[in-house]
Amino acid sequence: MLDLRAITAGYTRSTPVVRDVSLSVAPGEAVGLLGPSGCGKSTLARVAALLHRPDAGSVVVDGEPVRRWRHRAPREQRTAFGVVFQQARLSADPRLPLADLIAEPLRATGRRQGSADRVAELAATVGLTGDLLTRRPHEVSDGQLQRACLARALVLRPRWLVCDEMTAMLDASTTAALVRAVEDYRSATGAGLLAVGHDRTLLDRWCDRTVDFTSLSTAVPRKAADR
Repeated sequence: MLDLRAITAGYTRSTPVVRDVSLSVAPGEAVGLLGPSGCGKSTLARVAALLHRPDAGSVVVDGEPVRRWRHRAPREQRTAFGVVFQQARLSADPRLPLADLIAEPLRATGRRQGSADRVAELAATVGLTGDLLTRRPHEVSDGQLQRACLARALVLRPRWLVCDEMTAMLDASTTAALVRAVEDYRSATGAGLLAVGHDRTLLDRWCDRTVDFTSLSTAVPRKAADR
């Protein structure tokens, strides 16, 4: 279980963008988090993925309370999450060819052995051809780069996926392909999913249930909330 309990979070303590929010995702469950731009849903997603320390409240992952965040979190908790962000070009190292981009978490955790086979397997899963793997981010389209970012999120076989507006900037065919890849992974592994977005139709079709963020939070929406 992924449990967020009474989370208050922001970028300055005096101005939280999320206040007293609780949300749970069961193993194998897909939960959509719906809300307008700037409401704070991306901040909550970053807390859920252990990328942002909340000012108050707690996060419990598979029964274990989270006590450290980002690179300080224990490897077992840190690598339990795969995260895909809205803006692929801001989350990808422009110097790396796509093959190295996908393999980045393997290198960071000392799992180099068999990485080429794993990259090739995931490239096929997300719809990347071999010739694209040698290209750098500026040499591919937004959709192709987001496919690589999804493959990177899956490369460590995470138990939890956080997709923060993953398809917001993509066309319908690429959106369908990425959602299908996520669902194939979840079906094969039983991973849980927190999918953040502002498209209710997509979230309702994709997820087991959709939660309206504005019904969870008492914080006043502000433009800096989603980053």
